[in-house]
Amino acid sequence: MTQEIDTNDLGEAIVKKLKTIYDPEIPVDIYELGLIYDVMVNTDYEVKILMTLTSPNCPVAESLPREVEEKVRSIEHIKDAEVEITFDPPWSKDLMSEEAKLELGML
Repeated sequence: MTQEIDTNDLGEAIVKKLKTIYDPEIPVDIYELGLIYDVMVNTDYEVKILMTLTSPNCPVAESLPREVEEKVRSIEHIKDAEVEITFDPPWSKDLMSEEAKLELGML
């Protein structure tokens, strides 16, 4: 018999993992920075993450999405992870959390 996994717990684990990934140019994690637009988990425990970058010319445009996929895949029960990059809407400082703004001295 397969064990049911609480999707809320899984969502919290994904967010916790995303908060360990930092933008190399801004000393704030990508979640608080507002780069993560959506996280979807299907019944097969496959994750799709819709995210953006601070700019289309971001120097980590290739490596950052790969790092996100690898770290999310490392979570117990996750079978696969895919990152889709979008620039609609484009990232702006308004997407940053209050915590990130405070850390960067913007409040």
